[in-house]
Amino acid sequence: MKLRIAITLAALAVAGSAFAQPGGGGGPPSPEMQAARQAMQEACAADMKTLCDGKTGREAMMCIRDNADKISTPCKDAVAKMMASRRPPAGQ
Repeated sequence: MKLRIAITLAALAVAGSAFAQPGGGGGPPSPEMQAARQAMQEACAADMKTLCDGKTGREAMMCIRDNADKISTPCKDAVAKMMASRRPPAGQ
C-alpha cells in the first residue's frame, strides 16, 4: 500500500511538472483535473505545513511522496482521486 501511494505521488509530481510546461500535458488541464487538484491542495494543506513547510511545486510533491507513510487519510484519498481524474476516457 505504501509503495502504491509513493508511486501515485511520484506520478502526480511528474504530471504537475508537465502541466507547468508551456504546451505540456497536451493542453490546459480539464475542469475535472483542476477540481481534483484544488481538492488535493485543500486536503493536503495541513500535511504540507507539518511535513513539507517552505517547499513548493515539485519539491513539495516529492516531500509528500517521501512522507507517504505519514500523510493523512484525506490527503491520500484526494491524491488518489486526482490521479483517477487523469485517466483518459475509454477508447482513447
